[in-house]
Amino acid sequence: MAHLTIVVATDAQRGIGINNSLPWRLPEDMAHFKRTTMGHPVIMGRKTFASIGRPLPNRRNIVITRNAAWRHEGVEAVTSLDAAIELVGDAEACIIGGAQIYQEALPHTDRLVVTEIARIFDCDAFFPAIDPKQWKEVAREKYHSDPNGFDYAFVTYQRI
Repeated sequence: MAHLTIVVATDAQRGIGINNSLPWRLPEDMAHFKRTTMGHPVIMGRKTFASIGRPLPNRRNIVITRNAAWRHEGVEAVTSLDAAIELVGDAEACIIGGAQIYQEALPHTDRLVVTEIARIFDCDAFFPAIDPKQWKEVAREKYHSDPNGFDYAFVTYQRI
């Protein structure tokens, strides 16, 4: 059985994006994302893949799409989260978005790696609330982005 980790960045109201893009620019988060996902299969929705624009290097890219005919070089396409989980087998895989995929994957996930940004942005996509009865915070690294003028933290949650 696959071990699933959700990797997500959220604002202070759990916002994750607007118009299929990130509403902030935080290079430290991009580097953290790369370190966290490198060498692991990444599972994402088709719109998230479109926003990235290419397969992520050194990672097995699995895209969930309702369109069974959709194809892209360097990507494995499936029509459901269950099919994506089946593809990864016993590997640790990272769920990287978007909102619908996060919602669907949350009950199957063992760990959350969340970049919590201490500012509110204009967002049209949101991450589900993290229920403290189901999740325990096990690590928190706090930082400040001088160019952005906001605090942020890399937070890891483990399923209870």
